Amino acid sequence: MSELRRDLVKNNWVSVAEHRALKPNDFPIAKKALESSVMGAFCPFCEGNEQFTPPEIAAYREDSEPNTKGWLVRAIPNKFSAFELEGELEETCLGVFSRYNGLGKHEVIIEAPEHDIDFHQLSVERMEIILKIMRDRYNDLACDKRIKYIQIYKNRGIFAGASLEHSHSQIVALPLVPAENQGMIDYYKEKHHCLLCDILAQEMSDERLVAESEAFILLCPYAPRFPYETWIIPKNHKEHFGGISAAEIQDLAKIIKKFSNVMIESLADPSYNLVINTAPVNVDYQPGYHWYIELTPRLLVNAAVEIASGIYINPVAPELAAAMLREKMLTAK
Repeated sequence: MSELRRDLVKNNWVSVAEHRALKPNDFPIAKKALESSVMGAFCPFCEGNEQFTPPEIAAYREDSEPNTKGWLVRAIPNKFSAFELEGELEETCLGVFSRYNGLGKHEVIIEAPEHDIDFHQLSVERMEIILKIMRDRYNDLACDKRIKYIQIYKNRGIFAGASLEHSHSQIVALPLVPAENQGMIDYYKEKHHCLLCDILAQEMSDERLVAESEAFILLCPYAPRFPYETWIIPKNHKEHFGGISAAEIQDLAKIIKKFSNVMIESLADPSYNLVINTAPVNVDYQPGYHWYIELTPRLLVNAAVEIASGIYINPVAPELAAAMLREKMLTAK
């Protein structure tokens, strides 16, 4: 199990593996190069290999028994989880440093039984099922009072951090709240308005708008960290992803399907991250949160200036990125 260590200089938290270290060839980029020379590499996520994964937590199946063939989407514990949902959160102080035990949960959502189908190639109906199981796992994990934040994300491609090719997403349930979206809370304290609601009101007629559906807005943010970074924001103010309705899931599946195809075709098949940002759970209420999705193509490798200063260098203006993506969305089927 890992432990959570606080970086006092950067003011953030780091999950550090205790008493073990990956070998150089175990890291995704080196591992990918090694595997590329070995044909027919074994994949535990493929249908028929259910016995090689931990027992499933949830699944959508046609008509079959748990942990057997015949499934559409499976949710399983991450076999190499950095967290365990056992005991209580305990802090240890070492002089100026502090750390917590690795309390939490790490799950994997296997998005298809087939190995050679990519996320953007899945049907809208399959994407609906994936979003439903994400919502269900979110709401189930939120019932544990020890959990304070639930992060849902997808890594596609080695430059986005994916270690397996088989299409999958992940869920991490944490015992503390990351500070990544603190700007929404600070804005509400100052303006007494939701920041994302105000952004939507302004961007509806702005050049950074990419597309609009019945329930969602796609836009390139004003200050994107990554080239062609795009956000999907619910029009209606909702703090928790777990509150997404069946109609919103249908709408979201359609727009993710369409945009993911546009992104793959327009940006030369990039690696990318999909991240669902949402409000904390089981904490004192703080107004200002509004859940949203970040889609970030990984076209560049972060350089020293980003690591040292935290200032990202983006060579693509969001207005130009939005214009290109908007045109592609209008002509895409």
